Amino acid sequence: MELPSKILENAVNYFESLPGVGRRTAIRYALSVLKMPKKDGAAFGNSILQITSELRFCQRCHNISDDTLCQICAHPKRKQSTICVVEDLRDLLAIESTGQYFGVYHVLEGVISPMDGVTPSDLHIDSLIERTKEDAVDEVIFALPSTMEGDTTCFYLYKKLADVNVKITSLARGVAIGNELQYTDEITLGRSIVGRMPYESTLNSP
Repeated sequence: MELPSKILENAVNYFESLPGVGRRTAIRYALSVLKMPKKDGAAFGNSILQITSELRFCQRCHNISDDTLCQICAHPKRKQSTICVVEDLRDLLAIESTGQYFGVYHVLEGVISPMDGVTPSDLHIDSLIERTKEDAVDEVIFALPSTMEGDTTCFYLYKKLADVNVKITSLARGVAIGNELQYTDEITLGRSIVGRMPYESTLNSP
């Protein structure tokens, strides 16, 4: 469908480039913005600019943040001695939504996947090892996807942490094999956090 305005077409193309947004939905979004009062439209555009220019990443856990440390790392009541390792921000948000976890996180920004060209050096693994060695960390929880790539990453981390005096646990297998955390319901995910098990015991699991 050819649009009557190049400006509108440009906006539609950007909306359409977002994951899960088709052409018709992109047009609907663009027309909704067009109907906004100028003040609201300017605020909407400014919020997008802030995401690309002002949003930071926590220097400790790599979560998104407005400041040097994210709200979770800086929270005085979070248990700093327990680190939950997740693939990305979506998994962090999924676990937070359960209300069952009170420690801190470490965002890897991916999992090891040779087929996709993702190696350990592409992930925030070195900073995780440094945290466990330098901070008073008692437990590291592996909360990565129950996929081949996720399991490979867990095993790699397990080997890297072998000489560190820290308890290593994994989510209980209430999360189905092959599932991604962000698509797991809150009750199941919450039970998996509470019922986490020593990682060693998962190595011989079917």
